[in-house]
Amino acid sequence: MRFENTRFLIIRLSSIGDVLHATTVAHNLRAACPASHITWLVSPPASELLRYNPDIDELLIWDRRRFDHALANFHLADAKKTLDELRHIFAVRTFDIVLDIQCLFLTGLIAQLSHTKRRIGIYDRHEFNQLFMTERGPRITDPHKIRHYMTVLAPLGIHTQDTSLILNLPKNLIDFADCFFSNHNINAQHRILMINIRTTWPDKNWPLENFIAVLNNLSEKIQIIFCGTAEDHPYIQKIRTSLDRDSVSIAGKTSLLELAALFRKADLLLTGDTGPLYIAAAAGIPTLSLWGPTHPAIYGPLTGKNTFLVSPYTCIACCKTKCRYKTNACMKAITPEMVKNILYKLLNLPSDDISA
Repeated sequence: MRFENTRFLIIRLSSIGDVLHATTVAHNLRAACPASHITWLVSPPASELLRYNPDIDELLIWDRRRFDHALANFHLADAKKTLDELRHIFAVRTFDIVLDIQCLFLTGLIAQLSHTKRRIGIYDRHEFNQLFMTERGPRITDPHKIRHYMTVLAPLGIHTQDTSLILNLPKNLIDFADCFFSNHNINAQHRILMINIRTTWPDKNWPLENFIAVLNNLSEKIQIIFCGTAEDHPYIQKIRTSLDRDSVSIAGKTSLLELAALFRKADLLLTGDTGPLYIAAAAGIPTLSLWGPTHPAIYGPLTGKNTFLVSPYTCIACCKTKCRYKTNACMKAITPEMVKNILYKLLNLPSDDISA
């Protein structure tokens, strides 16, 4: 049997979308090497999404945020202390092969700290990561991140086209959504539109007034639920108080797995390119996502019922966290009318339920 009893270490620390993308690697590795032992090193909060993953034998959680904070504030002693924690983790474990999917200087250093002889990375050259790798996957022309991640399997002789995102929920969450919706006066028998209005990049955010323009014309038969983090609350409240209809906000009230359970009961998610998009895709809910600085050909979910609305602006997919022109013009070029036309079709609204 291929790689029988081989001990693999997958390194993909963050973020939510990228960690879910990387589950394709663990899934295909498990399918090809069922008798191997797969360990994954990950950082919170994305670690929660791997807790019940059937393809992972051991989950190692190391909080990268503490390391980044220490380094950003030049607290080198604290940064070293967090790396020492990793050394202690690795001291009682041995691995035969490391698969570094994140391809950073930090993850390359972590791979080196594991004292594993065979270390495989992806071809992308980030932060001198290649200095720590013993081999790399082949260079490919396909721009999508998932397919780049999957190239780490090529040196193992594993070639696959399965790009499924793996997200398992525990049994105790099966009935969670019904109870949660009942407590928030949401009728699970009626159609539910969930909306995530914010992203981690300010320039990926669609203007709040555009959300208001779309939702004020939405049929009362569609129940609106805003999701997100506690930090999103003031932005959500601004929209809710401007609407001529009822809505509910659950921002900051659920864990990531609880959010996934709610998604499974909803009809559609409207969002930008951010973590909940990938949770929704993995949970099986249809999505409508808005794209400007990034592009679905690179980052979008490859499985599920996903509709991508890409900005018509000439300057898109710069992949920069801040707009070089400081205008956020690409996201502003997506008009409420564009979103309305697609949203109403996806919700299958009769024409008499649509206001002009």
